[in-house]
Amino acid sequence: MEPRDGERGRGSFPRFANPVSATASRPNVEVVRVYNDPGRRPDEHRVLVDRLWPRGLTKASVDCDEWIKDVAPSTELRRWYGHDPALSTEFAHRYQTELACEPGASAVVRLRDLAAGQRLVLLTATRDVEHSGASVLRKVVAGSATK
Repeated sequence: MEPRDGERGRGSFPRFANPVSATASRPNVEVVRVYNDPGRRPDEHRVLVDRLWPRGLTKASVDCDEWIKDVAPSTELRRWYGHDPALSTEFAHRYQTELACEPGASAVVRLRDLAAGQRLVLLTATRDVEHSGASVLRKVVAGSATK
């Protein structure tokens, strides 16, 4: 199937306008930076996934259903990484290893259960969302992470 005008695809796979239709069997998990939060949409569960509360925000100002600290990278791993994009691949591997052990494993199961029934929004304060623990977590919860 060839892409239509305005669409770009890889090989014979068209680019879908709605990513949910392309991955109907995968949970709908999104990462949102808490400082740029566009607000709640219907039928979604919002979870803050940082170990530390976002600086400068009150608990009343953050629209989240729960705060799951146990799913965040350990303090040691977070400090080692320092948000250096050059270390992002190794960080992702180490973080996935942490998530496979308790208490992270139970938290991942909880997030997968939530994502199976509704849209799941992972809230983070990280500036570089693409190279963040929340981005790795999204892939783990959605089942698309590779070790």
